[in-house]
Amino acid sequence: MAANNRRMSGKKGAQVGSGGKRRRALEGKGPTPPAEMRKGHVKQRAANAKSKRAAGRQAPPRGRGGKSSSELVVGRNPVYEALREGVPATTLYVQQFIDNDERVREALQLATERGDIHLMEAPRAELDRMTNGLNHQGLVLQVPPYEYAHPEDLAAAAADQGEAPLIVALDGVTDPRNLGAVVRSVSAFGGHGVVVPERRAAGMTAGAWKTSAGAAARTPVARATNLTRALEAYKKAGIAIVGLAADGDREIGDLKALEGPVVIVVGSEGKGLSRLVGETCDFRVRIPMPGGAESLNAGVAAGVVLYEAARRRA
Repeated sequence: MAANNRRMSGKKGAQVGSGGKRRRALEGKGPTPPAEMRKGHVKQRAANAKSKRAAGRQAPPRGRGGKSSSELVVGRNPVYEALREGVPATTLYVQQFIDNDERVREALQLATERGDIHLMEAPRAELDRMTNGLNHQGLVLQVPPYEYAHPEDLAAAAADQGEAPLIVALDGVTDPRNLGAVVRSVSAFGGHGVVVPERRAAGMTAGAWKTSAGAAARTPVARATNLTRALEAYKKAGIAIVGLAADGDREIGDLKALEGPVVIVVGSEGKGLSRLVGETCDFRVRIPMPGGAESLNAGVAAGVVLYEAARRRA
């Protein structure tokens, strides 16, 4: 009968053998956290916003065109050649107990003469880790990030000098050596800088610095988030946009626009100008080639047109 009374009871929940679970459930969970630590609380959001503002004030200043990432040059010959060509560098890492051959001695001498390069001795295991196992031969040179200009800065620099802007923009050029060659030509013919897209394009690497033969130290390279929009902004500022194309409707010798403010757009050797960039150009011109070559690489093509522009402006 007692069993029947237990089954018919109106009480809810377990009646027998809770195993202490109910006692643990009643235990306190500690003090209530302050408002700044409660997820979603208005005071926590305010505190997070304040910390982000503080972090933004402490961030190092950047160039208007942004910076590239740092780079490592590895191997005895590449390091020596980079130092000889004046590629910017912050640190030369030298392996402990390295064989002190002629190339190592020359690299150390160049780094010492520069005066602004730190010399660091490191064990082989550390250099292997830094270079992801590349054959560094005991020498690793750290190249600092390149600080790009903004496309507007190039036209502004020309105005400050009282000159008509002469700028080269590269569309789809991915070989850093071509970029370096263009920088060298721009410097040689009195240009005001080079514009490259931020993505899918060559940047100012150690290879580009080397090919520029020192011209990169005095000729700015600007990086555009969107090359088409950068060209449109130049057009609004009264600068003619001249695209080089094998099927151009006129030759460079017939183009008077080279005498005034101009941006010369050079495409890749294989694909030429992209569709949107080509449509943005005011003129599409070709370089006459009696020898029958189908195309020139970016460095040579830019040099030819820059020479023609400089001749007309002289």
